[in-house]
Amino acid sequence: MEITPVVLSGDRVIIQPMEDCHVQELFDAGNNLDIWAYMPMKVHSLEEMKHLVNGALQAREQGSEFPFVILDKNSGKIVGSTRFLNISIQNRNLEIGWTWLSPTVWRTRVNTECKYLLLKHCFETLGTIRVQLKTDSRNVRSQQAIERLGAVKEGVLRNHMVMPDGYVRDSVFYSVINQEWVLVKDKLESMLQ
Repeated sequence: MEITPVVLSGDRVIIQPMEDCHVQELFDAGNNLDIWAYMPMKVHSLEEMKHLVNGALQAREQGSEFPFVILDKNSGKIVGSTRFLNISIQNRNLEIGWTWLSPTVWRTRVNTECKYLLLKHCFETLGTIRVQLKTDSRNVRSQQAIERLGAVKEGVLRNHMVMPDGYVRDSVFYSVINQEWVLVKDKLESMLQ
């Protein structure tokens, strides 16, 4: 399992490696407080988006994360971001997380297609045996979206994270394992037709 720069393209989205030059477009796409309600950091300014991007790019250099931007083919604009994190080469697993999308594409096929492309890359190219997803226990919309993908709910880690506002968050964990990928893939492909 070797994580290298890749561009993943579907009917609706292009997922490509995050770069410094994306800061302004990411800020424009993420300039909505609802996006950051359950995220581990809040982005209210261009400077905070620069900080987020710089942190993501440093984590990529260290090999612990690989951040992407999400482009909507219809508009040609960046509409969000996602990344691989908690990468464990030895154990052939990783997490898909830090996913956020502009409300302009909420309740569209964008998130489903993103997860499909990322999971397909993980299982069919990288050779992962487990892909993890997690979300704030308060974020019901995210939990429903993850469950719609076909991921299995594994449980809740209590007092898992301290949020920027001091709230102590419980995190709900999900996964897809390699033996489940064929069924999950079929489900996602049928959802995208």
